[in-house]
Amino acid sequence: MNEIKSKYSILYVEDDDAVRDNYINYLKRFYEVVYGASNAEDAYQIFKSKKPNILVIDINLPGKSGIEFLQSVRAFDHSVKAIMLTAMSDVDTLMHASELKLTKYLVKPISRDELKDALSVAVKEIVDYTTYANRVIHIQDELYWDQDREKLIAEGQEIFLTRKERALLRLLFANVNNVVTSEDIIYELWYDYDDAKIIAFKTLVKTLRKKLPQNFIKNVFGIGYKVEV
Repeated sequence: MNEIKSKYSILYVEDDDAVRDNYINYLKRFYEVVYGASNAEDAYQIFKSKKPNILVIDINLPGKSGIEFLQSVRAFDHSVKAIMLTAMSDVDTLMHASELKLTKYLVKPISRDELKDALSVAVKEIVDYTTYANRVIHIQDELYWDQDREKLIAEGQEIFLTRKERALLRLLFANVNNVVTSEDIIYELWYDYDDAKIIAFKTLVKTLRKKLPQNFIKNVFGIGYKVEV
């Protein structure tokens, strides 16, 4: 029975043609798309045009090194996963290169199983991040709503929300791009509906709007409110 291939793509950067071709042929048994490059310049062009999910990079390349190549990628992409292949003498250099954000580094010579296991770790990181990202709603610039933690995050810092403000955002984001009637919101937040609750609700909307981009909470006249993303 043929093994189902992973949908994630790989760019394998290695200047030894025989080694590169050998590993690419091996990896194509498990991954649908595997690109190859023999130097940093070609690798950079492939990365820009093909946007692979995972990079496997030999640290010693002709011209620019594997580290320099990954640094050029990290200048604009911090999410692609990277595995560095290195000699024992290069390990100290990598240990101090935190900006590279390596998933793993492997000391050569490496086995096929070692590489396959490292790629499995990279795939898990992609899946975990995607799952998390799907639960985080981007509002504007560096402003996000974390649905699981029910927190409003701006530039990595939590914005204080009262219990009622949090409940209102939870309700609006649960119905994103759809109108929630004012009556439904009031019943959800106060379990009752009268003039005092209507006034409290309008005050709540006014104060919460100050913590969000202008017109983010939209009033649909005579019906209710909604948020759009």
